[in-house]
Amino acid sequence: MTWMKRLPGFQRAPAGMEWEVLRRLPWIALVGTALPALAMLAAPWLLGGAGAVAADAKFASTLQILLLSVLVLHWTAVFTVALLCVIVWIAKGPAFVADAYELPDADRPGVPRGDGAPGWRKR
Repeated sequence: MTWMKRLPGFQRAPAGMEWEVLRRLPWIALVGTALPALAMLAAPWLLGGAGAVAADAKFASTLQILLLSVLVLHWTAVFTVALLCVIVWIAKGPAFVADAYELPDADRPGVPRGDGAPGWRKR
């Protein structure tokens, strides 16, 4: 027994921009991860190295925290775009029709059923 049947006569939508975006996402994720990560690693050396003043060291750690938050934001954006592309891909897929669920009071809504089961009351 199949619980979902394909809608007869439905034509699938052609692939669109979602596949192009999905193909580019790994490169976007890699570049977007590498740039803040390299800047985080280079921040202490660029701002004075071992003989840095306390203000420079504090600025370097603040910069590292900022770059880490940019990195997490980038990962979240990449994941969100990938999820949206998958949703569009699924929505463009074949249409299905579920089996009908017969309502017991569909012919006369609002009238109690005659079999003693609880039903709706008229107002």
